[in-house]
Amino acid sequence: MSGNLSQLFELAIGIAKLPVASLEFRLDMNPDDVRRMHAHFTKPHPKYKIFQNKSLGAALVDLKRFGNRDDYMGRIKGRNSGEHHARKARSRGYTVTEIDRNDFVDELHEINTSLGTRQGRPMDQAYLEKTTHYPREKNYKYFGVLSPTGKLMAYSNLGLYGNFVAFDRLLGLRNNDGIMHLMVTDIVGQMIESGRYSYLMYDTFFGASPGLQTFKKVLGFEPYRVKYSIQ
Repeated sequence: MSGNLSQLFELAIGIAKLPVASLEFRLDMNPDDVRRMHAHFTKPHPKYKIFQNKSLGAALVDLKRFGNRDDYMGRIKGRNSGEHHARKARSRGYTVTEIDRNDFVDELHEINTSLGTRQGRPMDQAYLEKTTHYPREKNYKYFGVLSPTGKLMAYSNLGLYGNFVAFDRLLGLRNNDGIMHLMVTDIVGQMIESGRYSYLMYDTFFGASPGLQTFKKVLGFEPYRVKYSIQ
């Protein structure tokens, strides 16, 4: 019992130290999808029922902190940094672009099935079944990383929900060229320069593997305690 109380006490102290971010869901972005995502983000946390699902340790980049893309990239420089890996990928000819997923049906399936497990967990069945047609939601942007020969190497679905955007999917073929760093930094840069959003979210730090936590940190994501609203 004392061990559980100690863990709860440490958790409470850690939560109290987190900076607070106010994330607003806005129905005018796409009412049905926004309601669905708001319900998912605010349902009870699977382990700590008194908290909302995505409220503790949310991995956010405060986009308003940066004046432009170069400012952001300058903040994540250093040895083995997000900027270093993104620059390496760009120097090897990789590019980031918005895509129509229906132009890359086979490549998307290849990426989704390229690994049997990710972050220590088996891939969900939804990833293993080949999708032959992808709808386009008006409050989403779809990005891909293309190789110098035009092959899709990685992709992301970015939800636009209100005063914030969030990665819904972020997957790629495994290589050591920095393609995932390139995609994330390019998207962060685009969102900064759009001036329309306050935060970019990449799920949470809690529950993520040490490797994924490090990946988020080198790209400038920090843990926050989030308060959600919908209007």
